[in-house]
Amino acid sequence: MKKFGLAILGLIAAIVVLANLGSLLGLALSALIAYAGFHYLRKSDSTLAKLFWGGVLFIGLITAVSNVPAFFGIIAILGVLYVWRKWNGFEKDSVITQTDDPFVNFERQWNDITK
Repeated sequence: MKKFGLAILGLIAAIVVLANLGSLLGLALSALIAYAGFHYLRKSDSTLAKLFWGGVLFIGLITAVSNVPAFFGIIAILGVLYVWRKWNGFEKDSVITQTDDPFVNFERQWNDITK
């Protein structure tokens, strides 16, 4: 039953990602424009160039913020990644957890040294 729920969630999230693919590409393009405006704004020396690149930055930010469906697409991408990790069994078992017990940490470190 757990795999069935993951499959349904993954399918719905994948459909939402595909439906918002154009919005995601528009968000990426507007983020690229905003980044270029910020990059050249910092490098420019003249006031006219700073005004121009500031305008480009402003336009990029406004188009990025107004692209609301792309944010739903980003959330759906995170949902697909969540389903992928749960389906394949990627858990946080590989992360070493620290405990307050000094003997447990000593045993783990001693085993690492003696390998």
